[in-house]
Amino acid sequence: MQDPAMDQVQNTQLNPFRTAPNLLTLLRICLAPILTAAILEGHYWISFILFIVAGLTDALDGTLARLLKQRTRLGAYLDPVADKLLLSTLFLVLMHKGLIPTTVTVLVFGRDVGILLVSAILYAAVGRREFSPSIFGKANTLAQVGAVAVVLLHQLLPQAHWVDVSEKQALNATMVLTVVSGLQYAWSATRRVTVQAANGAGTR
Repeated sequence: MQDPAMDQVQNTQLNPFRTAPNLLTLLRICLAPILTAAILEGHYWISFILFIVAGLTDALDGTLARLLKQRTRLGAYLDPVADKLLLSTLFLVLMHKGLIPTTVTVLVFGRDVGILLVSAILYAAVGRREFSPSIFGKANTLAQVGAVAVVLLHQLLPQAHWVDVSEKQALNATMVLTVVSGLQYAWSATRRVTVQAANGAGTR
């Protein structure tokens, strides 16, 4: 069994831009404009395949980071940014094409903007930079991925009843989880600030 301290030393010597997990994450970022162009041009087969590829890179980068011991600080920040960039862009483009309701896209963007504001306030108040995703946040991301996938699939199989039902369920789940995860994040952030303030008052 390898010494964890040795792993940490090795990780500090890694070039974060050359590790396999981070290269996959960068690939996912690069796929965003290509996916956007394909959807705007109505090439839904290409869009669906590229979206599946992007999903595979998201699944593989975390797995490779663990197996190859290539966890980096850049990867920890870059991975969620890549996810948000890809999904937010796709929701916006699909709304523009009339394939996703405006309400869903507004909720998705509103939640993300709200989280950014809360994160900024939390960092200013307690100096916290790392924000671990909650189970609701992970479920929301999964629902968003599923929603985009079935919306694209619906363009390929417009007559399939099960796809139509799946699309409605995925969009409804996205709306519910977007609201729930946003409220949970706000409650968690408020609790941290309260605890930090109480601890600071207790040390005076």
